[in-house]
Amino acid sequence: MARYVIGDVQGCFASLQALLSEVGFDPLSDRLWLVGDLVNRGPQSLEVLRFVRSLGDAATVVLGNHDLYLLMVAAGWRKRGKDDTLQAVIDAPDAAALLGWVASRPLMHVEDGFAMVHAGLLPQWSVARARALAGEVEAVLRGPGRDAFLAELAGNTPARWDDALGGYDRLRCIVNAMTRMRFCTAGGAIEFRYKGPPTGAPPGCVPWFEAPNRYSSDTTLLVGHWSALGVCIRPGLVALDSGCVWGGALTAYRLEDGAVFQTPSREARPG
Repeated sequence: MARYVIGDVQGCFASLQALLSEVGFDPLSDRLWLVGDLVNRGPQSLEVLRFVRSLGDAATVVLGNHDLYLLMVAAGWRKRGKDDTLQAVIDAPDAAALLGWVASRPLMHVEDGFAMVHAGLLPQWSVARARALAGEVEAVLRGPGRDAFLAELAGNTPARWDDALGGYDRLRCIVNAMTRMRFCTAGGAIEFRYKGPPTGAPPGCVPWFEAPNRYSSDTTLLVGHWSALGVCIRPGLVALDSGCVWGGALTAYRLEDGAVFQTPSREARPG
């Protein structure tokens, strides 16, 4: 059995199929780990969702910000943007099943010394602590309070974690760190505006994985989300968003031996 971790797909179904063919993926024996953002911007979000869902236990998916955005849009709590490509999902005859499946995905997955999360972890969170916090969000998304939570999910506050946070502020801060963060301050406040490469870090901020005394540094984190960072493999970090939807590539990383596989984008959008 091989486990392949794949970066942000974002509706790039043709690229996903090409990459799986390249690695010789066999759903009867191999496993896919997907770092989130299965949908949006690319042309075939519906096909991606149907395919990954059909894999059953052969696919492990964590939620990304675009996946949560899909849930908010479908529930009527966010307006669709001009670059969105979610309408086919919302109009599909199996939309309720697909949206329920998305909502039931974990925010974080931990296995065999690896932790997969879409964007990153705040420096003050150990992996065990982050996994417990992710569970708080997952319980709400899978329960009767999902719609009320989605209505309150959008927003940048609070930007700094505090154990005393409660209610939707607490849940929103967890989600923002795990699905939206690129930079933070040394004290763990999230910087939301800048999306460029690490060399342009805003004053007082560092890439989240370079924050001093990061409690999760004892575990290899598998992430996506940051196309301007690109593929970045270093001790304790495997970042795999290679900008497929923007004309880059779709990237897979094999956990067993660290081999990297890429296929050029078949769905490049103008940048």
